[in-house]
Amino acid sequence: MQTYDVIIVGGGPCGLAAGIDAAKAGLSHLILDMGSLTESIRQYPRRMRFFSTAENIEIGGLPFAISDVKAGRDEALQYYRKAAAYFHLNFKLFQEVWDVKKEGDLFTVTTKVGDQYKARKVIMATGYFTRPRWLNIPGENLPHVSHYYDEPFKYSFTNVVIIGGSNSAVEAALELYRHDVNITIVHRGDDFRSTVKYWLVPDVKNRVKEGRIKTVFDSCVTQIDEKSVTVNNLKTGEETQLPADFVLVLTGYIPDADLLRRCGIELDPVTQVPVYDKETFETTVPGLYVCGTVMAGIYTEKVFIENGREHAQSIIDHIMGREVHKVAELIQRI
Repeated sequence: MQTYDVIIVGGGPCGLAAGIDAAKAGLSHLILDMGSLTESIRQYPRRMRFFSTAENIEIGGLPFAISDVKAGRDEALQYYRKAAAYFHLNFKLFQEVWDVKKEGDLFTVTTKVGDQYKARKVIMATGYFTRPRWLNIPGENLPHVSHYYDEPFKYSFTNVVIIGGSNSAVEAALELYRHDVNITIVHRGDDFRSTVKYWLVPDVKNRVKEGRIKTVFDSCVTQIDEKSVTVNNLKTGEETQLPADFVLVLTGYIPDADLLRRCGIELDPVTQVPVYDKETFETTVPGLYVCGTVMAGIYTEKVFIENGREHAQSIIDHIMGREVHKVAELIQRI
């Protein structure tokens, strides 16, 4: 069995950045992903545009040249695919990693089907988009309920209830409204979240003011049935029912804490943030690193491709015994 210098678990942008830096350093590497290349981006809404400008999600110093300032989903998929090919990255895709064990100086990475790979170092770059935040309410597993939104045409001329008040909920609501969908947003807060992309805020608030998008704030969905949802007002306790042919539970995503624990990584019991060195990103298991959005725990709004891609260089610097690149703090977004 070949022993790789580095195995990277996760083939998203931050995992690719780690593979590129490993290749540049002359390290043998293998990238394992449970799905396709950049699986999380592939699952994004088809017309989504990134918050970050294109140059801020580049990897490996490879220019991301597009005609607009911000890239869309398809442009990003093309870019990262070409970057992987350009740097001759080594992949095994559709290989879900089950655990990582260290014995002596070597790691054994085992997949869910029992395949095993050996490495001297391991980088966990699994992100969070594969793990929706479940509400754990009756009916959440019904076939007309989804934790992902892809495109609007399926929902035209139907009643759709969106649960959530952040970017994904607002973007989906605006696109659905423009495709003849009767939209109601249910959100626990008294307004949309402050992290919503600034150019979407006036659009969605004007649509709400016009009555084109209905909102039910300070409320939560307590039950989903085949044609309706039950909503509880958190201030008054009043319970109402809303018609719902489809329900989109867009309440965010979290890293796979169970996987990280199986790999021996300590997590904060409340925030689920891994315990790691803030400069090298090495966990309490020597030679095992976290990279990118997987390190965010429940605070997924704090780590993006924009700052997560830099973790790779620091990790490879540490592996190579070089002076460690200092990751720049991400400037607060407007």
